[in-house]
Amino acid sequence: MMLSPDQPDSDHPWAQSDAESVLNDMKVGCVSDEPGEGDGKTRALAPQTLSREEKRRRRRATAKYRSAHATRERIRVEAFNVAFAELRKLLPTLPPDKKLSKIEILRLAICYISYLNHVLDV
Repeated sequence: MMLSPDQPDSDHPWAQSDAESVLNDMKVGCVSDEPGEGDGKTRALAPQTLSREEKRRRRRATAKYRSAHATRERIRVEAFNVAFAELRKLLPTLPPDKKLSKIEILRLAICYISYLNHVLDV
């Protein structure tokens, strides 16, 4: 939006002469530094309601939640590794005790399943 030299810009929020009212408009939902009605304590301008996402973020930030999440993740990764170990035992390789990465195990399983399908089709 362009302002012409003859157009008054007093109707825009940044053009208000009262800088304090502009700052107060920007502080909605924040804690005010002004004393309350004679009590000398700080007060909130507006009650702060947290969104569902903000509540989730705060809950996930607790040490108890992080610890429980880390425990669940360790159990999940261990189960994942056990499943790969069991799949590895079923695949023929030379030498039989050769260490394979997870991607190598998956690729070998694909090839072996293709081979078994071919044998059944013949």
